[in-house]
Amino acid sequence: MTTMNQQFKEYIEQFKQKASADTQEKMSKAIEELENSSEGKGLRIGEEAPDFTLPDAKGESVNLYDVLAEGPAIVTFYRGGWCPYCNMELKAYQNILDEIHAAGGELIAISPQTPDASLSTKEKDDLDFHVLSDEGNTVANDFHLVYHLPDYLVDVYKEKGLNVNESNGDESWTLPVSATYVIRKDGTIAYEYTKEDYKDRAEPSEVLEELKKVKA
Repeated sequence: MTTMNQQFKEYIEQFKQKASADTQEKMSKAIEELENSSEGKGLRIGEEAPDFTLPDAKGESVNLYDVLAEGPAIVTFYRGGWCPYCNMELKAYQNILDEIHAAGGELIAISPQTPDASLSTKEKDDLDFHVLSDEGNTVANDFHLVYHLPDYLVDVYKEKGLNVNESNGDESWTLPVSATYVIRKDGTIAYEYTKEDYKDRAEPSEVLEELKKVKA
């Protein structure tokens, strides 16, 4: 089976062939600026995950510590259903969902999309795990993951029809850094993978192995 990161590499090659040099330069510049800023650094191993209650794609509330009462959880923050890398990541998690459950864990995916937009993502990708809506990036902010898109990149996104403001239901043009955590039953973070570059994400199969360590 092709891994998520192999899919990423193939997509990146296709993107490089299609996108203008100016667009590629601006996207790289935005990542570099974010890496050099204080935004989006995230929580670390050993820290306590903030509790939260968020609506799922159907509008039903999901509480983190209620989930943890049953066992450890993988919590992954993604940018939105408009992001091709996010969709590849969510599908990769869906492919190993049975193994996650067999290891005693649950999977929670969080984005700043509205519940309606989250529902579209969930249905489009046939996802059977918690897909939660963090409007306003409140929870992402508690996890220290929020960053602002620079104006020049907002213009690029708009030109490409990536209407992040419509998906998120606000005009802030803020997003969470792509981050994945394995959280123990007691709420402490056992594993984290946080990168400013949205093309650099933890391989779901490797996150599964970290979950198994927690359960063991």
